[in-house]
Amino acid sequence: MTIQQLEYIFAVDQFRHFAKAAEHCNVTQPTLSAMIQKLEEELGVKLFDRNVQPVCPTAVGEKVLAQARIVLAQASHVKEIINEEQQLLSGTFRLGVLPTIAPYLLPRFFPQLMEKHPEMDIRVTEMKTLDIRQALLTEEIDAAIIANLPEDTSLTGECLFYEQFYGYVSRKEPLFKHELIRTSDITGERLWLLDEGHCFRDQLVRFCQMEAVKLSQMAYRLGSMETFMRMVESGKGITFIPGLAVDQLSSEQKELVRPFAVPRPTRQIVLVTSKNFIRHSLLQVLKEEIKAAVPKEMLRLQAVQHLV
Repeated sequence: MTIQQLEYIFAVDQFRHFAKAAEHCNVTQPTLSAMIQKLEEELGVKLFDRNVQPVCPTAVGEKVLAQARIVLAQASHVKEIINEEQQLLSGTFRLGVLPTIAPYLLPRFFPQLMEKHPEMDIRVTEMKTLDIRQALLTEEIDAAIIANLPEDTSLTGECLFYEQFYGYVSRKEPLFKHELIRTSDITGERLWLLDEGHCFRDQLVRFCQMEAVKLSQMAYRLGSMETFMRMVESGKGITFIPGLAVDQLSSEQKELVRPFAVPRPTRQIVLVTSKNFIRHSLLQVLKEEIKAAVPKEMLRLQAVQHLV
């Protein structure tokens, strides 16, 4: 049994297709199939049911894959220890980012980071908070950028910056005539919110005490902040956007932006890892680049802001 064989069965489980797994592993399909068959012969069991499409693990295969995941993670740690000892930035680094953060934060620092450190191989995946937590615990990702410090004691987080929420209001809404948004002005009617499970939505629902909005949101679950913004621009309703999104707007779009009255709802943007994380040199570079890329006033919590 070899690490390479475990990588091959893990790839087949991931893609549920031998040809795609082989492409991912940069080998030919006959080579990958032969190596997996050799492992099956050594173990005396079939790891995959090849008579169904897509290919799926057998019952014993599921158990072997669970252990293989642990072994591969430990083997990866050996390489990470060496990289960290030598303060190398090379090697694959998998980063999860919330969908309500990624479009507005990544363009600010990621291209410059790659240009400055071409040896880095950072793979970014947009994920919801619950998926990020699970991926960190199973070591499918190395770090993540989320909103607010993690409650799970097996994870550790460091605040990167503070981001205020803003209203995005159609010109046809009565609220458009107001300079500030008060929570008492907000009703569920014509309000565009993300699906439940997005912490961005959950934080605003709590802050604005909009528990009743769940019933009136049934028809409005489109799932995309950008879609909601286009709806508002076309003359329909209200939505909310994060502070970094405001900087990407045109002057005409910025006319639709309304700040909240004091206290202004604000979220912490946090870089989180598991407590077993090793590559602190690379993480430090990532933190410094992100902090340098956001407005300086976002690096500390303002007196008029309230964490949600």
